Amino acid sequence: MAFSLKDLGDKLRDFGGKKGVEGEALPDQHKMTAAEEAWDLAKTVFFAVAIALVLRVVIFQPFNIPSGSMKPNLLVGDFLVVSKPTYGYSRASLVYPLTRLPLEGRIFAGAPERGDVVVFKNKKDGNKDYIKRVIGMPGDEIRVIGGHLHINGEPIQKEFVSMVNVTCDGRPAEIPSYRETMDNGVSYMVEECHGDNGRLDNVGPYQVPADHYFMMGDNRDQSQDSRVISQVGYVHIDDVVGRAERLFFSVDGAKTQFWQIWKWPFAVLYGRILDPVE
Repeated sequence: MAFSLKDLGDKLRDFGGKKGVEGEALPDQHKMTAAEEAWDLAKTVFFAVAIALVLRVVIFQPFNIPSGSMKPNLLVGDFLVVSKPTYGYSRASLVYPLTRLPLEGRIFAGAPERGDVVVFKNKKDGNKDYIKRVIGMPGDEIRVIGGHLHINGEPIQKEFVSMVNVTCDGRPAEIPSYRETMDNGVSYMVEECHGDNGRLDNVGPYQVPADHYFMMGDNRDQSQDSRVISQVGYVHIDDVVGRAERLFFSVDGAKTQFWQIWKWPFAVLYGRILDPVE
């Protein structure tokens, strides 16, 4: 049978071309207009933001450390994730401005434990996020006597570790650091800028009300916490956002700000990244 070059060319075109059912060529792919591309991008951004908000409300919320009140365990420039399912959900679990809704109660509720590091909304300071350690449980009596923490009349274990060089009240200082150990075994470091003679080293007794918690910073003389009733006071369970779990980033706050990306290689504290919060 005769077979010309034209026939061969037609066969090759048919083989390489797009075919629909029964050998019919598919129509050319529609080229998106500028408006359609913009709409497609907007939908992508919307779904990405929606997913991020759901994760932020339901599972984890990022939080950065703005002050030195939790030194030496958390530093200015630390970024960490806060677990919300641990204690359940309340209005504090939502995002602004939904945190101002007049909602009461908590669902899937779980209770913080003594020694947990938690983020909470401080209603006495414009509903700002604070991060402190849970010291007193509902019904507890809390006192600080000569710099020594007492819970329900019993001093908790406190051991001197070393003298450390830090900045106190904006000036270099050598101060003592200690290890405190709770009766449930939770252990952590604390610092005392003014030794046992600070303004918050002889305070109390505080009687923690039902459904409330007593919070303290690990930097004992440089923390505004539940010891200052007019500024923080007792924290209601509904104001708790969640438990601080793990660092995901850390920069030296003395060397750079978070937005100064060009300084990160010289300021990132790589050894702290992914450390658990203790």
